[in-house]
Formats: sequence, C-alpha cells, structure tokens
Amino acid sequence: MQDIVESPAGKGNQTARRGMRNQRLTALFFLGCLLFNYPLLSLFGGRVAGIPTLYLYLFLAWALFIGLTAATVESSSKRQINRR
Repeated sequence: MQDIVESPAGKGNQTARRGMRNQRLTALFFLGCLLFNYPLLSLFGGRVAGIPTLYLYLFLAWALFIGLTAATVESSSKRQINRR
C-alpha cells in the first residue's frame, strides 16, 4: 500500500508526520462540527448589504473549512513528493 521506499532511519519520521496530519484532520472535523452545529448557527439574524448573515456566515465558514482541509492534505502530499 505504501509506494515510498525509504531507509529504516526515516520510517519513524514519516510515521510522526502521518500522525500529525491525522491529528490535524481530526481537529478540522471537530471544528466543522462546531462551525455547522445549531447553537452557533442560531446566532445569526439580520442582513449585511442585503445578504442574510446566516448565508454569509455559511459561505465564509465553508470556504475557510475547505481551504484549511486542502492546505493540510496538500502540505503532507508535498512532503512525500519531495522525499522521492
């Protein structure tokens, strides 16, 4: 399953990086649960420049969440490519 050939000395370092990536993705999951859960969503009412604040919040929070997830996954894949 692993397509990277490496020396035994580098194996622990890669495991640590993979563990760190998994921790970041888990943290992002919980952040998403918090951002898109009812108690926080119920805080938004009214309009900003004619746009309902709930819609604006959902759009911005979703874009932030996608950006953070992409940055986390891409940074780990770039490290693997550089090691080859």
